[in-house]
Amino acid sequence: MLNVEDRMKRMAVITGAILMATAEALAQDQQAKLARRIIVSIPDRKLAVLEGGKVVKTFPTAVGAPATPSPTGSFTIVQRLVDPTWYFHGQVVKPGKANPLGTRWMGLSAGGYGIHGTNAPGSIGHNVSHGCIRMKNQDAEELFAMVSVGDPVELVAERTPELDEIFPPVIRAVIGPRPPATVVAQTLVPGSAGAGPGNE
Repeated sequence: MLNVEDRMKRMAVITGAILMATAEALAQDQQAKLARRIIVSIPDRKLAVLEGGKVVKTFPTAVGAPATPSPTGSFTIVQRLVDPTWYFHGQVVKPGKANPLGTRWMGLSAGGYGIHGTNAPGSIGHNVSHGCIRMKNQDAEELFAMVSVGDPVELVAERTPELDEIFPPVIRAVIGPRPPATVVAQTLVPGSAGAGPGNE
């Protein structure tokens, strides 16, 4: 039978091992958070969440209209709100089905701009917002659960090699009046068809 001193030593070793494993897991979680970033391709009207350089999830979005384009550059998430209130030019719309921000708001360091849900899901896939990045409410809620204040967000206005890897160009076969054996592939260029406490 072990004496009290031997039992205490074994408990100390076990406790030390548990504490080290916990610290390592927390450090790995923190590293993953630091490696997480959000990229919005304005020409593709899509958003991707990357962790450790790998795409975790992509979502369709709506982006700024030609007259009110989305800002471009590197930003961070500075605010997260559930069921936000929308303020715009003296208008106030409380949470609910009429709210243009939908059910979630992720404010960006570009004042007044954010990533949010919408009460107009048919706008997704188009250039129609006042500069914000709109998502279907279900998608905004999923993204909201994945991100934190401080996460970097990149809004990119032109295709880059990185965007080509994240959002591969869509290729479609065009078969016309040519003989059936002739197939022409062409790249589809995204066409043109948002909102925050200060913008939408």
